[in-house]
Amino acid sequence: MRTFIGIDLGSTTTKAVLMDENGAVLGRGITNSRSDYDTACAVAKMEALVNTRFTLFRQNLTDEGEDKVGAVLAALERKFRLVQFLDQLNDLEETCLRNASGTRFAGAYGESLRDAVRQLFFQLRADAGKLFESGAERKSDFFRDIAGSRFMHFGDPVAKAAGIPFDALLSLYDKSIIEVENRPPSGDMKGKFLSALDHLAGQHQFNGDLHQMDEPIRKALDISIEETGIVGTGYGRVRLPFAKEFIRSEILCHGLGAHLMYPKTRTVLDIGGQDTKSIQVDGAGIVENFQMNDRCAAGCGRYLGYIADEMNIGLHELGPIATQASKVVRINSTCTVFAGAELRDRLALGEKRENILAGLHRAIILRAMSLVSRSGGIKDEFTFTGGVAKNEAAVRELRKLVKENYGDITININPNSIFTGALGAAEFARRRLVN
Repeated sequence: MRTFIGIDLGSTTTKAVLMDENGAVLGRGITNSRSDYDTACAVAKMEALVNTRFTLFRQNLTDEGEDKVGAVLAALERKFRLVQFLDQLNDLEETCLRNASGTRFAGAYGESLRDAVRQLFFQLRADAGKLFESGAERKSDFFRDIAGSRFMHFGDPVAKAAGIPFDALLSLYDKSIIEVENRPPSGDMKGKFLSALDHLAGQHQFNGDLHQMDEPIRKALDISIEETGIVGTGYGRVRLPFAKEFIRSEILCHGLGAHLMYPKTRTVLDIGGQDTKSIQVDGAGIVENFQMNDRCAAGCGRYLGYIADEMNIGLHELGPIATQASKVVRINSTCTVFAGAELRDRLALGEKRENILAGLHRAIILRAMSLVSRSGGIKDEFTFTGGVAKNEAAVRELRKLVKENYGDITININPNSIFTGALGAAEFARRRLVN
């Protein structure tokens, strides 16, 4: 099976989209960007391949009821993620044990530190199953975030029981997680799927349904996926391990990607982690004009991250809190450097944080709308992409301002908007080889 891959190496996340030679999207993958860009690309591509396998499973199960297929594949994915997580957890333990002799605590605690590491990872493995149960809530799907959270949860009591300072374990984790994160998960993907199937077969509630689906799933695992073409884009595209002829600009890829999602798109606004882009495209998705802010973090995802850190809350909490505002506080500065000081001043004056956050979101969208205006304004249809498109407060302000300034314009926001650049890159890869 010939496939084409687009990689979008962003400042905070790296995305991959895999499509077939007919232009159908088979899989998507995302990971957190790292200093090792080769690894970020490899992991994002691997995640897209995993997602593709589930698409192929579903295509091979068309004779089964949708509810049954959905339940079995959801359970299979949880088991696969558990197998994958345990594999990386073992890698992290081995790395911690290997690094234990090189920490500043090694001389004082020696074998006690290594024993504490073994005990801690024994508890982490025992705890892992519930993290991937049906209905389990995780604030992140990235290994570093999940492992770090559970490490902190179990680490302190283990350290106390071993008679060593928690800092000894924490410094060992900080050193080791960087090594583990900067290498893709090891092992054979097919073997992990088969292991997940075996795990699932032991659960009585799926025995009957899984018995009928087992053979089609295994046949889908045998389908060969050929990487026929690949194109890279994104903020870090110059660092991608690709030849120059396989690199395309963010502007071109986001314009084409938005067109593929919504063929009637004429204006695209992308607010990413590091920059904001306003793009005008024609009926074929070809860029006609654009404006881009990449000189500072103001009005981008990094700005919101800075605000979240200042308020000691999660980035994902900003939007929901802002939507609870009773009024919108006017924010005078959208400069990241000065916004923190203004934020603290507003709080000291007694302003509610939800009202301040509502003002911050409006300030960000006002800045983006200024960029849109300079690129030629909004033409129907208008597509909003990037990570900030998932922020409900930002979307609410955008809808208000579009209505006020341009009237009734169709606004498109795709659930997979964060993959827009990678989608456009995959299409460029496909067009190189398929007419």
